[in-house]
Amino acid sequence: MDPPDKPGDDKRDNGASVPLDRDQKHSSGETHMNVGFIGLGIMGAPMAGHLIDAGHTLFVYDVVKVPEALTAKGATACASSAEVAKQADIIITMVPDTPHVEEALFGKGGVAEGLSAGKIVVDMSSISPVATKGFAQKINALGCDYLDAPVSGGEVGAKAASLTIMVGGPDGAFDTVKPLFEKMGKNITLVGGNGDGQTTKVANQIIVALTIEAVGEALLFASKAGANPAKVREALMGGFASSKILEIHGDRMVKRTFDPGFRIELHQKDLNLALQSAKALGVSLPNTATCQELFNACAAHGGSKWDHSAMVKALELMANHKVAPDA
Repeated sequence: MDPPDKPGDDKRDNGASVPLDRDQKHSSGETHMNVGFIGLGIMGAPMAGHLIDAGHTLFVYDVVKVPEALTAKGATACASSAEVAKQADIIITMVPDTPHVEEALFGKGGVAEGLSAGKIVVDMSSISPVATKGFAQKINALGCDYLDAPVSGGEVGAKAASLTIMVGGPDGAFDTVKPLFEKMGKNITLVGGNGDGQTTKVANQIIVALTIEAVGEALLFASKAGANPAKVREALMGGFASSKILEIHGDRMVKRTFDPGFRIELHQKDLNLALQSAKALGVSLPNTATCQELFNACAAHGGSKWDHSAMVKALELMANHKVAPDA
């Protein structure tokens, strides 16, 4: 996991550009925007790239070196999150966890130091819904709007600009930022107020985890019974059990391709959010807890950075049988 956002010695500052009018039209006829993007990892880099390709001006920052592919396209690398916020009208964060967002926004050299009234802060990370509401209040106090807009679709969706984006925040800010969302995703929904986007993402991660577990159990059962798991998966894809997870992660389980993807350690983080929130709400999530324990077992065997489809390995250990031989 990346360290909290702070200025790094390896940053390149290409110089401060004068922000253009947010309402200026570029050649495509769409509204040009000055956009800040903080967090340029597996997901953030391709997402930022789509915005540049769409003709928007980008100011970028990451605690690790800004990808050369982005600066080659014309992105301006900044020395801090505050500098990004000074230059951009809309500032997007895409970092691993709640403490990283807090540091990026309110730490030394953070976004809050560079904001002026009327700007919009958009957090596309997957973090605590409760913390999100607090972050929004602090940003609102500075005269700016806040959107929480976590995504689903993983690295594949980020590269293909086909992410599902779940948004919480005011209608006006959503309408302003929606053209940017449309360059990064396909299914874009304003769910409700601040925090509701993050709540939706937690719900998404519950469903994904439980479905991975179900697919793992089914293929393990079929394999142990002597059936060809690849053929079983193929047959199930034509019935009511069909799902994206059976299609993609079931294939990973059969072919033993567990390179991420979406790392187990990140899904553990998301299920922690689910279980902590459920405790606060007085809700029992027994099967979510089971999936978390299976992820914990994988992590104990050195699998924190495996793709989350590798949850099946924990089931395989208990059965003393693999869905398919390792490649």
